[in-house]
Amino acid sequence: MLPVFGLYKLPLAEASGNLKTGKNSVMDTFKLLDVVALTEDIPEYHLRRGQVGTIVEIFEGGKAYEVEFADKTGRTYELIGIEPSKLMVLQYEPESVAA
Repeated sequence: MLPVFGLYKLPLAEASGNLKTGKNSVMDTFKLLDVVALTEDIPEYHLRRGQVGTIVEIFEGGKAYEVEFADKTGRTYELIGIEPSKLMVLQYEPESVAA
């Protein structure tokens, strides 16, 4: 069983098969393939507040998210599980336009 609080590192090979579906406030906020930014530094992984990644897995109904961080060429440089309190969804349009 994978831990779902705080940070945890997952090998790339374990990145599939953990999607849970359902309705709750966390799932409504973060969805698979959302582009997110870190709200705080994660020094043990050399990630800084504001770095942008993509949600690639949802664990335990939204208690944690696997986020892929990639460079400009699309090469993954970090793939870690992160609790939702350390993430924010990036918005490209005002809420009234996006709805």
